[in-house]
Amino acid sequence: MTIDHDFTEKIQQWLETAHEERDYEQGALYLLKLNGNQIMYRNLMANPRGKAEFIEYHLRKHYGFRVKELTHAQVVQMDKQVEQIEKKHYSFAEDNPAKEFKQGKRADHDTLPEEIQALYVENLSLLQRMREVHLRLRTLSTADAPCPDSERYPFLKELIELDKKMHANWEQYDHYTGSEQEVVKVVETPKSEEKPARKTRKKK
Repeated sequence: MTIDHDFTEKIQQWLETAHEERDYEQGALYLLKLNGNQIMYRNLMANPRGKAEFIEYHLRKHYGFRVKELTHAQVVQMDKQVEQIEKKHYSFAEDNPAKEFKQGKRADHDTLPEEIQALYVENLSLLQRMREVHLRLRTLSTADAPCPDSERYPFLKELIELDKKMHANWEQYDHYTGSEQEVVKVVETPKSEEKPARKTRKKK
């Protein structure tokens, strides 16, 4: 079933509105859209505010179902993202993930500023944490009882966020050229000797 997320948000906004400020005719219309019951709708419209509790109860019930379905859809999509992270980027099956990780270290690593070197060090910690989270997900997936989406969601979310952070760190680490220092050197060089200086790093 495809869920209209915009409509779900409208129901949420209605439920979050203070009781005295709610448009109960609008609430009755939402129920009609949800269940298609014209007889119920006509009965509610005869005195919508008098049926306030009834309208709120049923809207909350429908909202709960819709949010559950939305969470399930999110988890399914996040599962696909994690599958791609596992296949394309990292070998979570390795007992020692640091072994393969070291291949990404720059040849000039020791000459880089401390804050740039720190990105490499942080990425090793991120990779180790990603492996821990991934192993936890595998444990949940192999459990005898079906794992609720609510239990998988936080681990999937963390793994995706760790992956984004790691890629951002690699991007900065790999492409650092020291141009900030070079700008200072160019300014200090006499005009007659001034030459464009830009370091490039050979791709591995």
